[in-house]
Parts: sequence; structure tokens; C-alpha cells
Amino acid sequence: MSDWRAVCDKFTNAQHLTDVESRNDPENDPFRSKYKARELLREIYCSLKSFEAGEGEEDSGKLDGFGQGFSGDSPAGLRAAKLGAVEYYLGVNHVDTEELSAGQEHLTNCMKLLERCRVSSENVSLFLHNQLGILWAGRDEMEQAQGYLETAESIYQHYMKEVKFELAYTHTMYYLAQVYKNIGQTERAATYCQSTLQRQLQLNQFSPMEWALNAATLSQYYITKGKYMEGRHCLSAATVISGLAGEVPSEAAAQESETECERREQLRQKRAEIARCWIKYCLNLLQDAKKLLEDNIGELDTDRQEELTRQRRRDEEEEEKGRKSALLFGSEDTFDSIATVEERVLCLFPLDFTEARSVFLVGQNYVTQAKEYYQMDGYVTDHIEILQDHSALFRALAFFEEDMERRCKMHKRRVDMLEPICNDLNSQYYLLIRRQLMFELAETYSDMMDLKLTLANRQADTQSLDNHTIKKFNHLCSASAKYFQMFLDSLRSPEGKFPEHLEDDVLRPALVARFRVGRLQSRLISSSLSVQMENLSKSLEDYKYVVDYCETHPAAAHAVETELELSKEMVDLLPLKINRLKAKMAANN
Repeated sequence: MSDWRAVCDKFTNAQHLTDVESRNDPENDPFRSKYKARELLREIYCSLKSFEAGEGEEDSGKLDGFGQGFSGDSPAGLRAAKLGAVEYYLGVNHVDTEELSAGQEHLTNCMKLLERCRVSSENVSLFLHNQLGILWAGRDEMEQAQGYLETAESIYQHYMKEVKFELAYTHTMYYLAQVYKNIGQTERAATYCQSTLQRQLQLNQFSPMEWALNAATLSQYYITKGKYMEGRHCLSAATVISGLAGEVPSEAAAQESETECERREQLRQKRAEIARCWIKYCLNLLQDAKKLLEDNIGELDTDRQEELTRQRRRDEEEEEKGRKSALLFGSEDTFDSIATVEERVLCLFPLDFTEARSVFLVGQNYVTQAKEYYQMDGYVTDHIEILQDHSALFRALAFFEEDMERRCKMHKRRVDMLEPICNDLNSQYYLLIRRQLMFELAETYSDMMDLKLTLANRQADTQSLDNHTIKKFNHLCSASAKYFQMFLDSLRSPEGKFPEHLEDDVLRPALVARFRVGRLQSRLISSSLSVQMENLSKSLEDYKYVVDYCETHPAAAHAVETELELSKEMVDLLPLKINRLKAKMAANN
């Protein structure tokens, strides 16, 4: 017994060195304590082997087969489990000191020792804390990791009545979720992620903010699959569970304590990230509804709208059934709170302006929350991405607005929030973001121009447009062309030369921009024949560029099929218009 006591003491010391002393190791010798722990583990292994030798040849022979034919709870099985445990801790030790091959060898030895008798209370936990699966996952060897982790899962299913293994199994499920994600099995990964989160709640073993962020992240998968009920449930649960982390400490408290300051920043950041996930939910719901309702020119299809409205009652009944069968997070304490958050926003597609506006307002509220943390000073990229989402929310809402004037004002809001940012950003550091903003501003001004012309044409034909309307139309037309041209100019070399070959990432945007500039030039309204001819000549030049580029780069034609077809038509038509203008000018002279 004294020998066994010595072994136990050595193991306790090895664990203390690993878990406690190692935290204080110097930077120039970061693994000092873990190397000492390794020596103790090796001594323990030798001691266990000597105990085995003293037990007699009969049992020893059984162990040579690594558990051939013996029960996990037999004396021989218990000795195998002890040796396997030491191999396990030696394996983890080598992994911690970044000696992965040696770690793999020890962990494999552990698996072999336990393979024939693994379902026993002493050794099943070693399989569930499956370091080999985690090690292979860390090496991006996902198929290897998948095999080990699925083995751990099947052992749990066989031995699931043992409560002490619940946390270990949850750990296994967490890594399986990562593995399935990395090998492209996203649906399976989402299922395991959801199960992991639910188990953490059931076992009351979770960090509120970490859990909430994981649930919010899971919502994004469901959103991309059009499963808005599940996505809303994940986000509602994230909102409720994040509340368990308590209030954000005041700034005064943060100044008094560095720990409180860090906690304050973490809470603010993670809640802002959850808010951003809510923004994406609202935005995607509106955009998917728009796709469902728009006709072939991008306007609201009223027949389709009426058809879907008639189906709404049936959909609402299905929603209630779906809610009961959908994944459900929480406990008796949180179910009602989560349901209350869910009721604040639709999970069915909005079918009219009132419904769309209710979704928009929820999204806009989360925009405000997210911007409180991600401010321009310090978080330039994040802040602009949030502004772009806010702009996209307005654009999606405008689709549902029947009043042209109000729709135009929504687009004006987009211009007002993006234009100052675009003009102030440093092109050297934020070139890609500026290009995105230029393109969006160009399209927004173009949408406003079309709306203004539609409004004017309802009252009179183009020939009778008053000077104010013409001036406004030309301003919007020129502003759109200006931003498309700014985008094109951003592609020039430092010497000002436009590239002869457009890279794949800018090929379509560049050709579309050139096409749109040509279209805008030809739409400018002027009573001067010479100005009309100048505008048409510039327009012809832009259309001709698109045609010529696609002729010299045939592969580019697939990226702009519609624009290329229209450009070819305009290259044929515009010279005739220009010649008629020339003849008219000559006749006037």
C-alpha cells in the first residue's frame, strides 16, 4: 500500500505542476513545470509496470494483448485503465509542450490499452475526453478527428446513464461540431452546435456571454438556410442568456479597477456582436421577402402579394406547429423570457409596408446598439459595415413603400449616411471599402433619379418638364455618374493609367460601371443641341469600351451578358442619333 500511496502522491504533484506551477514559468523556459511533471508521470508508469510484473504471469499474459478477453472492471482491466490513464496524461503533456508526434504516440497507446475494455467506469471518461480527436482537429486533419470523436460519442451513448460523463460528452459534441463545419457538413455541424448549447444549459455549465455569442452565431447558419424561426429563437435565447451576465459596469467603476474595465469592454463588445447578428436577421428577412414579391423589373408584384396574403393564415398555423417542434433552448426560468423576445419580430416573410416596417425598426434599433460600441474612432471597418447594413435596411424597406416621394426620401437617408464617410476615408488604407461605398452611392443616386422621373412623368411628358424638375433630374444623374467614374478612377495606376486587363474581383463592377456611365450620359436633359451631341458622344465611347473589352477578352462576356447585349445595340443606334443631331444643327445654322 505504501508503494501505491507514493504513486498517488507523485500523480498529485504532477497535476499541481501542470495546472498551477506552469502558470508562473518564465518566458525563457515556458514548459519548465510541464517537463518536471512529465518525469513524474514516467516514474509512475515504470512503477505501474513493476506492479504488473509482480502480479504473476497469468494476469501479465492477459495484459500483453491490451485487454484481449477481459472485463473492464476485472483486475487486469483496472491495471490497463491505470496504464492508459498515465499514457493519456503523458500524451496531453507532450501536446501542451508542442511535441505533437510524441503526444500522438502516447494517446494512441492509451487507446490501445483501453480498446478491449473501454466501457467501464474507470476508463470510459478517457475516451470521452478524447485528446486524439482534438489533436487531429488542431492539425486540420478532419477525417482523423471525426473518427476519434465519433467513437467517443458512441461510447457515451452506450454508457450515458453515468452522470459524471455528461460534461465530457458535451466537450466531445463541441469538437464534433467544429470538425463537421470544417469538412463542409454544415447542417450536421449546426445540429451538434445546437445540442452542445442545450446540454450546457441543462447542466448549468456555461459562461453567459460566451454561450449567447455562440447561439447568435448559430442563428446566422439558420438565416442563410431561410430557417427564420430557428434563427429568431437562437437570437432571442442569446439576448436572454446574455442578460445573465449582468449589467455593464459604469465607467467610474471601470476606472477604479483594471479587471472591471476589461469586463466592461468584453460585455459591451459581445452584446454589440449579438446586436449585429440581429441586424443580419432583419436585413435577410426583408431581402428574402423582396425576392419573393418582386416582378421581373424589380417592382412589387401585387398579384403575388395577394396570393401570399391569402396563404398567411395557413402559414401562421404552420408557424405554431413549427415552434413546438423547432429546437428550444432554455429552462423553466428562461422559456417565457425567450418567447417574449421572439414576439417582438416576425419570422414569416413581411408582405406589406406595415409588416416590413416593423422588421426594419427592430433592425434599426440594433444598428443603434451596435454603433454605440463600434464607433468610427477605433473601429472604422466595423462601423462602416454597420452603416452599410443600415443603408441596406432602408433599401429593402423602400421596396415595400408605394409612395414615390417617401421612397425617394429613404434613398436620400442612405446618401446622407454614406456620402460623408466615402469622401472622408483615406484611399490608401481603405481603398476596398471606398470602392464599395462609391458603387452603392452611384446606384442610390440612380434609383433616386428614376423615381424623380417617374413622378414627373405622371404629371407631364418630358418635353413639358419644368426647369426645377430638369435641374433636379440632371443633378441626380450627374451625381450617379460621378460616383461610378470615381470607382473607375480608383482602378487607375499611380501614373493615372487605366488597366488594360481587369482582375477578376473588379471585372464585373468595372464593366457595369462603364456601362452605367454611358447610360447616364445619354439621359441628361438639355435644350442645347451641341450639349446633347457631346453627351451622346461620351455615351457612345463608354458603350464601345464595354464591347471592345469583351471582344479582346472573350471570357469577360459571361460576366456582363445583359450589359454587353445592350451596349452592342447602343453602339449601332447612337451614331444614327448623333448624325441626326448634326443634320439638325447644320439646318439651324
